[in-house]
Amino acid sequence: MQLSKNFEPAPAEQFWTNRWKEKKYFESKPDERPAYTVVIPPPNVTGVLHMGHTLNETVQDILVRRARMSGFNACWVPGSDHASIATEAKVVQMLREKGIDKNTLTREAFLEYAFEWKEKYGGIIYNQIERLGCSVDWNRVTFTMDDHYYNAVIKVFVDLYKKGLIYRGARMINWDPVAKTALSDEEVEYREVQSKLYYVDYKLDGLDGAITIATTRPETILGDTAICVNPNDKRYEHLKGAYAFVPLVNRRVPVIFDDYVDMDFGTGALKITPAHDINDYNIGLKHNLEVIDTLNDDGTLSEAAQLYVGEDRFDVRKKIAADLEAAGNLVKTEDITNKNGFSQRSNAVVEPKISTQWFLKMQELAEPALKAVVDGDIKIHPGDRFLATYKHWLENVKDWCISRQLWWGQQIPAWYAPDGTCVVGATKEGAFGELLKIKGDHAPFTIDDLTQDNDVLDTWFSSWLWPTQVFKGITDPGNEELKYYYPTSVLVTGQDIIFFWVARMVMAGLAYEKEIPFKDVYFTGMVRDKLGRKMSKSLGNSPDLLELIDKYGADAVRFGIMIAAPAGNDLLFDEASLEQGRNFNNKIWNALKLVKMWEQNPNGVEDEKASDDFAARWMRNRIETVKAEVDQLFKEFKLSEALKIIYSLIWDDFCSWYLEWQKPEFGGATNKSKLVHTIEFLEELLHMLHPYMPFITEEIYHQLREQKDDLSIKQFAAAGGIDSAVAQQGTILKNVISAVRDARVKNGIKNKEAISLYVQAENEAVYQPLLDILKRQINADKIAFTDTAVDKCINVLVQKDKLYIQTETELDTSSQKEQLEKDIAYLEGFLASVEKKLGNERFVQNAKPEIVEIERKKKADAEEKIRALKESIAAL
Repeated sequence: MQLSKNFEPAPAEQFWTNRWKEKKYFESKPDERPAYTVVIPPPNVTGVLHMGHTLNETVQDILVRRARMSGFNACWVPGSDHASIATEAKVVQMLREKGIDKNTLTREAFLEYAFEWKEKYGGIIYNQIERLGCSVDWNRVTFTMDDHYYNAVIKVFVDLYKKGLIYRGARMINWDPVAKTALSDEEVEYREVQSKLYYVDYKLDGLDGAITIATTRPETILGDTAICVNPNDKRYEHLKGAYAFVPLVNRRVPVIFDDYVDMDFGTGALKITPAHDINDYNIGLKHNLEVIDTLNDDGTLSEAAQLYVGEDRFDVRKKIAADLEAAGNLVKTEDITNKNGFSQRSNAVVEPKISTQWFLKMQELAEPALKAVVDGDIKIHPGDRFLATYKHWLENVKDWCISRQLWWGQQIPAWYAPDGTCVVGATKEGAFGELLKIKGDHAPFTIDDLTQDNDVLDTWFSSWLWPTQVFKGITDPGNEELKYYYPTSVLVTGQDIIFFWVARMVMAGLAYEKEIPFKDVYFTGMVRDKLGRKMSKSLGNSPDLLELIDKYGADAVRFGIMIAAPAGNDLLFDEASLEQGRNFNNKIWNALKLVKMWEQNPNGVEDEKASDDFAARWMRNRIETVKAEVDQLFKEFKLSEALKIIYSLIWDDFCSWYLEWQKPEFGGATNKSKLVHTIEFLEELLHMLHPYMPFITEEIYHQLREQKDDLSIKQFAAAGGIDSAVAQQGTILKNVISAVRDARVKNGIKNKEAISLYVQAENEAVYQPLLDILKRQINADKIAFTDTAVDKCINVLVQKDKLYIQTETELDTSSQKEQLEKDIAYLEGFLASVEKKLGNERFVQNAKPEIVEIERKKKADAEEKIRALKESIAAL
């Protein structure tokens, strides 16, 4: 078959995706093998995979494929998250475009639209995962609103409520005015913004003058119920028992004293708005202040504000500043930089708000989750940075606000009687039974009188059960699949959800399975653009994954994102790395074409084996060395580093050196033994690379010769022995070839001109197996050993060995002498720095003996090289 000029990804990707599916390679059922379980962090059904997802899925696939090829029963569970806030916003927008107002629909009608939307768009993500080459078990797809999953979430809520860990109450929470729902603390992102600080006078009641406060939110003045100063602040001690008037609305409020106030910040006086600031709320509780909520759920001002009713909070900010100035209350404004809280879901500026919500007590759940990581039962990679972050959050954990004012999600299983009595039950019937326990069998209510809580549960309250419920561990406790696959092997996720998801999954796993949910956590870094900005749709700097795959191929995309992705560190995404991946594809493809060409050598194939194939011995040694290195790197979750080593092994060692060393002379026959070795080596290299680049490796593996298996399930062999002597000889061979070629270029000696090479070596025996390859690689008609310098030659130093290159062409040694003198000057400077260090008694006495010995070796090597270079100059 005629091979194309370059590797064509699309047909190979389609063919092998179908082949793997037909063979059911990625379907997993419990058997006698050890399980290797990974659950995909379920992406939201709201759109497409971004580059962060691409990195995450690629890392998982590499781990899963390698485990499958290492004797494990690999089970990778795919799925998606219903993403209550984000998805509801998308559905509301879709309805608006159809001219439908959500508020005119029943809950049931809205949910029909939501599921219709999910069916239409949810499959996009799965298509992307498949196009990327991810080896997931498609029979195990789970969605967090599946019936079994929904029931699991409700069951856990009821259980935690009965244990006294879930409660309902009015507290200060974070409110998203766009999504019109409560948020947990972790869903608020604080960013620096340019703001104004407004200095406002509050006139005193019955006293001359005013007290000045500074605020960045003048629109909240309308909800003020006190002015607060520090009791130790002498500036205000005369105001004990005094009152002031809130500007514009003339509300009479007390001046109160509390240690909370920082005397050195601003004017040392604070306006207290208990309804709209958590610290003000706490002070209000302490001093029994009135709470006036001046904001509606959508961020407009309420009737309680008295002024600007129904107007947006930010429009009011501009208007009230002008009105305060007109009234003589605005003293001045200053431009400042401060931090505002933004909703991670809608990007709206969050408002603190008093609201009745459902909360989960976290302290009892957090303690065992912290212990599991501190004791090393769960290992975090990289652990140095993220372990501290994990510990800090759990040691300072707050109760979790778990209710959301939405319709898309698991509806809270709480029910209300007409008299306000609240009962919790998995079903209405169960809730009515609980009500009868409270009211007695002769309660004045029927089951039809109960109404269910309108709120749904926070999305994370469902996804914290993910490693358990994908195997139905909550709804079918102790089932056989759960016993086999749980705990999972490794969780691969982004560092930004360590609180939302990782810590909470550990809590849920320990609470319901009495066992950790995973043994290792691998944190990927954040994917950023070349300017260092986080990729986002709003910036328009996030490329489309499918477009990248169409342009470069899935393997090149996987290579490009992994080659620059050390664990935990942010990745600066650049399409140039994908170009590098495509070039790598073509490099391997060209190696295949070369091998196929050798097979078709017109002079036939020799049957006898090569007597001493050093190139084959060296390549075997390199493969075994890299196998061992890659094994260790995978144990340390250093996947990017492992790829770099494999890349160098294939590009440099195999393609650039080995194939050149084995290439038949022009017009010569291909040696059968060398050809067999070459095919075997290429197969092993493809096998090693397969977890990273599955499509091209599988394609070339089968193009090489007829195979009895597929790489996807071909098992790795243990790394073999390593011969350090062969490794050393290979290094010498490469260095000599490079040095001679470099000397040819510098001295204008054409490649077709044969040379004579004289070698003054410390150990001539090391060179003996290399001579045949060396002669062909440097075009030498003679290689001989010498004990002394050879006159009228180009002199080259390779380590401690001296090379003398002799040509028929008369040489101009002046430029060579100039270069040698530069080399000597450099080495003498280096030697002086080493001698200075060794002359420092404190260094010699305090440094580790092995460090001192390294410096002494540097000194001896430099002295030897200087001596050799001076001899070379003398011989010119």
